[in-house]
Amino acid sequence: MTYIQGESRTQMCLPEYIEDMVPLDSPVRVIDSFVDSLDMHKLGFVKAQPAGTGRPAYDPRDLLKLYIYGYFNKIRSSRKLMQECTRNIELFFLLNRLSPDFRTIADFRKDNSDAIRSVFLEFTKLCIRLNLYSRELSAVDGSKFRAVNGNKRMYNQEILTKKLERISVKLKEYMDRLDREDQDDDTVDEDDKEDHTSLPEKIQQLQERQQLYKGYLSELSETGQTQKLITDPEARMMHSHKDGFHCCYNVQTAVDHSTHLIGDYLVTNHINDQGILHRFSEQLKQTMGVPTVSVVADKGYDSREEIEACILHGIVPYVGFKDDKEERILTLDYEKHDITDIMRNSTDPENISACLHAGVLPSCYENTNISVEVHSEGQLGCFQRSQDQMTVTCPMGFTLRRTKIKGEGMVYASKPACRQCSNRCTPSKSHKTAYFGPKAECVAVRMYGEKPPVNVPPPDFIPHNSFFVKNRAEKTVLIRIRDDIPKQKERLCISEHPFGTVKWYHGAHYVLCKGIRKTTAELGLSFLAYNLRRAVNMIGTRAILEGIEA
Repeated sequence: MTYIQGESRTQMCLPEYIEDMVPLDSPVRVIDSFVDSLDMHKLGFVKAQPAGTGRPAYDPRDLLKLYIYGYFNKIRSSRKLMQECTRNIELFFLLNRLSPDFRTIADFRKDNSDAIRSVFLEFTKLCIRLNLYSRELSAVDGSKFRAVNGNKRMYNQEILTKKLERISVKLKEYMDRLDREDQDDDTVDEDDKEDHTSLPEKIQQLQERQQLYKGYLSELSETGQTQKLITDPEARMMHSHKDGFHCCYNVQTAVDHSTHLIGDYLVTNHINDQGILHRFSEQLKQTMGVPTVSVVADKGYDSREEIEACILHGIVPYVGFKDDKEERILTLDYEKHDITDIMRNSTDPENISACLHAGVLPSCYENTNISVEVHSEGQLGCFQRSQDQMTVTCPMGFTLRRTKIKGEGMVYASKPACRQCSNRCTPSKSHKTAYFGPKAECVAVRMYGEKPPVNVPPPDFIPHNSFFVKNRAEKTVLIRIRDDIPKQKERLCISEHPFGTVKWYHGAHYVLCKGIRKTTAELGLSFLAYNLRRAVNMIGTRAILEGIEA
C-alpha cells in the first residue's frame, strides 16, 4: 500500500482552460455576472470610458470584481489583493490574469466612493427582484467601527487645557534652570554645559507645541466642535460597551426581519443613536421602494421628537421605551380637516399628517401599535399643594415636586408624571408646570379627556380671573404608541447577526479609509459581500445568475 500520489511536477500536461477550473455553481461567477451587468458610467465610476490617448487604464469592472472578491473572502488590504492576483485561480478567472499594482487597487476604492455605494444599492435592487426582502419590518441598530486615528491623536477642551498647564509648568522650570546656570556659568562642568546647550532647543519645542495646542483650542471655540482629531478629522471619540473609548464611526444598518439581509446602511459620526432614526428610515424607504416602512429599534433611539417625525411621515417606529412603561403618549395640535377616504388611504406624508392632526388614524397605521384619540376640553380639576409646600398632587393623582422659586411663589413640575398621563391638562407638547402663589392651596385647570379627575376644586373655590381669559385650544390630539415586547425580542436576533459576521468573520471591526465618504464605500463593500454570501446560501448561485440575466 502507498499514499495517494499526485502528478509529477516535471510531467508535461495538456493545456487547461481557466474557465474549466471554476465550478459552475461558484459564487465567483455571480460576482463576474453581476459586475458585467452594471452601467459603470451611469453609476459614476472614474474612467468608465477609456481615454482616447495615453497609456490604457484598467477597466473599473475588473478592479470592482477584485474588491468584491476580496471582501467576500476576508481580504481587504490592497497589497494582499495584489499578491492574490498572481496566485489565485479564481482571480485568474475574474481578471483574465491581470495583476494591478497595490496603489492602483487602493486608488480605485478611494476615487470611487459614491459609485461603490451605488453598487451596494444595485445589488439590493437585484435582491428585491428576487423577492429576498419581505419589506415588512426592518431592525435598525448601530455599531462602532474603529477609525484610522489613535486615542492620543484626539484632543478636546479638557485635554488641551491640561496639556497647556503642564507645558507652562515645564517652561517655567526650564527658564528658571537656565537663569541659574547663566549666573553660575564659571562653575559648570563639561557634562552640564552639554545639557545647558540643549535647554534652548527644549524650550523652543515646548513653545511650538504650546502655540499648536492654543491653535487647536481656538479652533474648537470658533467651530463649536467638541473634539479635534488629527489623523481622521471626521471620526469621533465614542464609548463602546465592550472596550471603552476609541476613535470610531457610528454605522447604522437596517436588516430585513425574515432573511437577515442588510437593506441599507448609513455611516455617521454621531456619538450615540439619538437623532438618526427618522433620517435613516426615510433613506430606507427610498432604497426599498416602498411608501411606508416599519422599523424596530432599541431604547437608544428613544426620542419623542424623532418618533413624532417618523409617525408624521409614514414610518411605524417600534422603539424600546427608555422612560415610559407600557405605552408612549404624544400630543398634536388639533387641526380641523375634512378627511376623505382617499386621504385616509393615501401614503403621502402630507395626507398622513393631515389625518393625524384631525384625529383620524391613516389606513397604513391600522393593525399596528399606534392609535389616535381626540380629547376635548371639559372637566375641571385642580392641583393641591401639601402642607410642607414641597410637593403638589395633580388632578390625576400624580406627584409634582418643587423645581424653582419664582418671585414670592413656587413652581412645581414632573416630567415622568406628564409623560405617562393620558388626561392632559395642557395642550402643550411639553410637561405641565404649576405656579402657586404664597397663600395658594389649590390651582384649578380644565382637563382634556373623558376620564374624571381625582382632585377637583372645593365647592366654594373661586378661580382667578386669568383662568377664564386664558387662550386655550378646545381640542387636542393624543397619539398612543403601545410597547411591543415580542418585536423587541425579535430585534435582538436580527440586528446583531450582520455586525457580528462583518466584524469578526470578515475581520472588518476597523476601517482602512479616512472620512465618512470613503468609509461609506469601504463598509459598502463589506455589507455587499455579506448580502452576496447570504443570498447564495439562500437560493444558490444559479437562481441569482438567472435573476441577473432576466
